[in-house]
Amino acid sequence: MPTERQKERTGKMSTLYEITGDYLRLLEMLEEEENLDPQAFKDTLEGIEGEFEIKADNYARIIKELRAESEKYAAEVGRMQARMETLANNEKRLKQHLYESMKATGKTKFKTDLFSFGIQKNGGLQPMEIVPDVEIPDEYCRKEPDNIKIREALKNGAELPFAVLKERGEHLSIR
Repeated sequence: MPTERQKERTGKMSTLYEITGDYLRLLEMLEEEENLDPQAFKDTLEGIEGEFEIKADNYARIIKELRAESEKYAAEVGRMQARMETLANNEKRLKQHLYESMKATGKTKFKTDLFSFGIQKNGGLQPMEIVPDVEIPDEYCRKEPDNIKIREALKNGAELPFAVLKERGEHLSIR
């Protein structure tokens, strides 16, 4: 492990990876060595912890800068998204007006020097509507699990052969 004096001479701070390794080796020494000098251990530990905290501060600064930069781009995306929606709405409105005019005049197919115009049926699946207030037979329905009910039963101690609760994930919090 490099000492503080060695680091001062080289002017190089350890990487987070190196600091983590130093910390783990120090803990391993504590477990394995019976005649470990308590003061030397304490001094080394304080040096590693101090360096770790400095490194963590630097990471936090970079993380904060990246978040600010990301938020700046997110705001710009939002602005451009709004502009895109305005343009798309204008396009729809103009297209609808032209469609209605072509239908009203009966001029549903023609060519100009620049474009060809035509009104035609839509492709894809034929539209369908479910009639309200009429019961649909089971053979035409899908059966889906009720995740809320299953989760609640598991939280209350029920043992269900078809589901288990998993451990929650973790994340780093920097305030």
